[in-house]
Amino acid sequence: MEIKKKKETEMPFLDHLEELRWRILKSLASVGFFTIASFPFSGILLNLLTRPNDLLSAPAKLIFLKPTGMILVRMELALVVGVLVSLPVIFYQFWQFVSPGLMPNERKYFLPSLFYTTLCFIAGTFFSYYVMIPVVLPFLYSMGTESIQATININEYISFVMRLILVSGAIFELPILSFFLSRVGLLKPDFLRKYRRYGIVIIVILAAFVTPPDPASQILMAFPLVFLYEISIWVARIGYRRKKKRDDIWEKEYGDSGSPTDSDA
Repeated sequence: MEIKKKKETEMPFLDHLEELRWRILKSLASVGFFTIASFPFSGILLNLLTRPNDLLSAPAKLIFLKPTGMILVRMELALVVGVLVSLPVIFYQFWQFVSPGLMPNERKYFLPSLFYTTLCFIAGTFFSYYVMIPVVLPFLYSMGTESIQATININEYISFVMRLILVSGAIFELPILSFFLSRVGLLKPDFLRKYRRYGIVIIVILAAFVTPPDPASQILMAFPLVFLYEISIWVARIGYRRKKKRDDIWEKEYGDSGSPTDSDA
């Protein structure tokens, strides 16, 4: 009955494109609005991001080299904040676009997923701001000598700090990604357990790429990654069990007539 109802309400391809276009425009409008709204507060954000440097015993002198240097920094900060604040709107627009093709038991995961995605990202940013940056900056500054002191362009400093914060926040999304991949059957917990050693090696290499070339920052990044990898195995087990349960229920109700994915298509 549900399959028949879906087929009757299927939208033409061009209507799908039109709806997608409006979803994208609404998302961009949200980014533009919050970017403009956050620009007056860019000074507060600037002080927040330079605070780890200011609290050091030997802080670097932050300068800007062009007349437009500071306004470009403030615009960059406002844009990043605009994107981050608009993420719930973007996720909502994405959800409104894909939800008609999902089953009712799959739609209930949207709000929990949004909550845990936000929570993991915030945890990653806090880890980077309060743990990584206060360790990485002193190490990098210590590479100077008595006659060579750290004087850093504010554009490069902000880009460096923002990269660490955003990358750390994205990496902390690993358990959420594992859950979704296991829910659609693309990832099995047995695979993660079997190749745990290789995964740890890849984690160490990844930590070396996304952090400055020093052992302290690489260890600080690698340790939570290994922890997140172990959590991902547990989360993938939960997601995969729910997928198997869903498939078993579907097979009992519809037999070989199709699968949940087939009906959604």
